Amino acid sequence: MVVLVDENDQQLGVCEKQEAHERGLLHRAFSIFVFDKEGKLLLQQRADNKYHSGGLWTNTCCSHPQPGEETISAAQQRLVEEMGFETELTKVFDFTYKTTFSNGLTEHELDHVYTGKYDGPVHPNPEEVKDYQFTHLYEIKKMIEESPEQFTSWFKIAFPQIENWWNRHFGHLAA
Repeated sequence: MVVLVDENDQQLGVCEKQEAHERGLLHRAFSIFVFDKEGKLLLQQRADNKYHSGGLWTNTCCSHPQPGEETISAAQQRLVEEMGFETELTKVFDFTYKTTFSNGLTEHELDHVYTGKYDGPVHPNPEEVKDYQFTHLYEIKKMIEESPEQFTSWFKIAFPQIENWWNRHFGHLAA
């Protein structure tokens, strides 16, 4: 189930996840961006069997809170389930996007974005994650420019906002 919302994140109801994606209904989601002590972002490559965007690179973790579940709690739990570690998360911004995929599904999400810091071992769930890597933001920017088809649609939308957030808080990274 996903939580259906309006543009102001006010709950309108709940819906089965598949139906929400088939009908392109706006629903609540979250995306997590975890950085190591060197300022590298932990990217994950989605498992090939995901219902959309399989095999594409994206942010550290993303999903949907369940009805009645706080978004931050859902984010913390999903990070453990997908990537195998815990860390403190801080909300940094929201954004809304709508993308239709070749399989006919549509992601229409109000996405809550969280950041965290982590330098320990990563134990990804192989049913969710094909691969992962810590990468500097300037390298990711270059990768997106050269091969945008290798990244999820929401990551390409959120990434410039993450760059701006990083630059406001930590300054520019050398290229």
